[in-house]
Parts: sequence; structure tokens; C-alpha cells
Amino acid sequence: MIEIVNAVFLTSAPDLKLAPENDLCNEVAFLARSNTGKSSLLNALTNHKGLAKVSATPGKTRLINYFDVTFMDRESGEKSSALFVDLPGFGYAKVSKSIKTDWEKNLTSYVAGRGQIRLFIHLVDARHPDLEIDRSVDEYLKQIVAPHQHVLRIYTKIDKLNQKELSALMRRDPGAMMVSNTKKRGIDKLVAKIHSLLQEA
Repeated sequence: MIEIVNAVFLTSAPDLKLAPENDLCNEVAFLARSNTGKSSLLNALTNHKGLAKVSATPGKTRLINYFDVTFMDRESGEKSSALFVDLPGFGYAKVSKSIKTDWEKNLTSYVAGRGQIRLFIHLVDARHPDLEIDRSVDEYLKQIVAPHQHVLRIYTKIDKLNQKELSALMRRDPGAMMVSNTKKRGIDKLVAKIHSLLQEA
């Protein structure tokens, strides 16, 4: 079994220029529309309630936050490290236009220019699986993803769906990964998947 056994806040940066130096290709970048439960998912993955601050005001965070994460393979005892990168939520309407423009410009330049990213995790609210903004992010990631990088689309908040809605989502996107932060559904599976992709040569 793969577990995250330690996670600590490392630093924050406003843009690519001030991102921390890193010689390894071991970064996992979390992208999401505001209010999809990104901070809660980071806390659930790391089993650390206060690691990522869950804001009462969606879209408030405009910094790129870095967390130093340690994985352990319980069978072999082997440890490995990664950087989880919490990117600002995109597409929140209440942010002023000038801030939104600068913010999203920084976000896209970071996503396209940070070669240390091994894995992009795009979180989508399971209740709203087909928003135009999420389709745009999917298309953008397909355009900029490098051969050494992977993209995972993860549906959050599946506990908010009834069985009929969940079945419809599974038919629409077979094999998709789905999580519930509150019910801890899919969390262990996602930890193992992230670890597996990070370990690829």
C-alpha cells in the first residue's frame, strides 16, 4: 500500500519567476475552478487537516503554494518525495477584471513553462462535469503537455450525486477517477496513482 506519511508547507510564489528551485521532475500541479474542493482534497490526500487553507471566499488565493510531500511504500519501506503545487483557482467571477487578467496570465505561463511538473491534476466538480471553462482547461493542457508529463481529470464531490447521477457520469467518462473528500472515497486510489506516475522513468 502506498501512503503519504508526511507533508509540510514549503513556500508560496506569485509567479514562475519566483518559483522555488527544483532539480527534479517531481511536481504535481493541482488545477481547478474555484470552489471545487481543491484545498480539501490536498488535505485529504496528505491526511493533514490544516495543510492547505480552505477559504470561505472562493477564489481568494492568488499565490502558488508548494508542499513537500513524502510517500511510503508500506510493503518495501521505500520512501520518495514530491512537491504538490496548489495553483490559484481559475474563473471566479467576483475577482476584479484587472486582477483576473494578471492572475490567469501568470497561471497559464506557469503551467506551460514549469518543466519540473510531472503531473497535472485537473479537478472538476462532479455536479457540473461539462462547463465550458473546464473544457477550455482540458484543451489547453492537451496543447502544452510535454512528453514527460501526464494529465489526470478527477471528479470531486461525488458524495453530492445520487446513484443515477453517478452512473450517468461513469457512462459519460468511463474509467475516470472520482473522489469524495468528506467520505474519503477514492483517496487511497488517487494517492497510489499519483505515486505510480511520479515513479515512471
